[in-house]
Amino acid sequence: MTVVAGALPLSLRDRWQAIRNRLLASPRFQHWAAAFPLTRPIARREATALFDLCAGFVYAQTLSACVSLDLFERLAKRPVAIATIAAEADMPGEAALRLIRAAAALRLLETDGTTARLGPLGAALRGNPGIAAMVRHHALLYRDLADPVALLRGESDASLAAFWPYDAASEDRAGTYSALMAASQPMIAAEILAAYDFRRHRRLLDLGGGDGSFLAALAPAAPLLDLTLFDVPTVAELARRKLAAAGLAGRSRVCGGDMRRDPLPRDADIITLIRVLHDHDDDQAMAILRNARAALERGATLLIAEPMAGTRGALSMGDAYFGLYLFAMGSGRPRRPAELFAMLSAAGFTAARRHATNQPMLASVITARAA
Repeated sequence: MTVVAGALPLSLRDRWQAIRNRLLASPRFQHWAAAFPLTRPIARREATALFDLCAGFVYAQTLSACVSLDLFERLAKRPVAIATIAAEADMPGEAALRLIRAAAALRLLETDGTTARLGPLGAALRGNPGIAAMVRHHALLYRDLADPVALLRGESDASLAAFWPYDAASEDRAGTYSALMAASQPMIAAEILAAYDFRRHRRLLDLGGGDGSFLAALAPAAPLLDLTLFDVPTVAELARRKLAAAGLAGRSRVCGGDMRRDPLPRDADIITLIRVLHDHDDDQAMAILRNARAALERGATLLIAEPMAGTRGALSMGDAYFGLYLFAMGSGRPRRPAELFAMLSAAGFTAARRHATNQPMLASVITARAA
């Protein structure tokens, strides 16, 4: 038996997977599986999944073109002739037809070859403006991923890393990325509010709360809850104005500072971290958790809501999307619930548990109590 230096011994699972992988890589087996009636549906599904991985960038750019041309809004009320779309977009008729047909194949639009109308996925996207905002923002991510190996080796200048200098941002830059986060906040907040009843609490501190969009969405669901937001000073000022405009100045306060090390308000019986921890590396995330624990009385609640790795039904969103997105951003990583449970315990929390959400790809929810 040949022993490879540094190789680990093979388990039964490893041996089975090696056999499986040899079969799947065999053109003869692929041809047989595609022809045999019982395996044909599986073979077609797997072949389609593999092709979708190869073609994914083209699909994403088709979506990007539709968003850039505002086609979903343009087609919301009635069909439009493709010739009209071509003229409005200043492109040849054949090019517009190619785009419309590509979008129809992806169920974004529908077409009879001469007119275009809104498709089911285009209609769903139109109902969630945050998705379109992220599609526009993805131009930075795609630039970083043009050479993914160079990005992973640290040999490229990441555009996302330049976009997110949160701590020292000017008010203009803070407004830009706060608006991006706020655009997707309604659908995130809806998931959180369906998973957890905030009416049991009296005062909430939203740590890293951005421009106040989550608090503005939460306020009607818990009308007796006093609200506090804590974020870096430039972002806190944006939140102060937004909450005042929403008529919440009388039941909210806004504090500016560094949530990793500055003292936090100590009168909250629940602290929320909404899409905060996964933006930070482990040492910074632990500093945030320990600072939150120091601000809470024993038995008070901490709530974490963010997309999490290893979540059934959202596996690609966790490690595949956020894994590389946050790497390009230069900070943070998607974590599995078990990892967060361990971090919470180390920070002085107990009784950590998950709360089911309807769309785990948008957010999973964990609560814990101050020990």
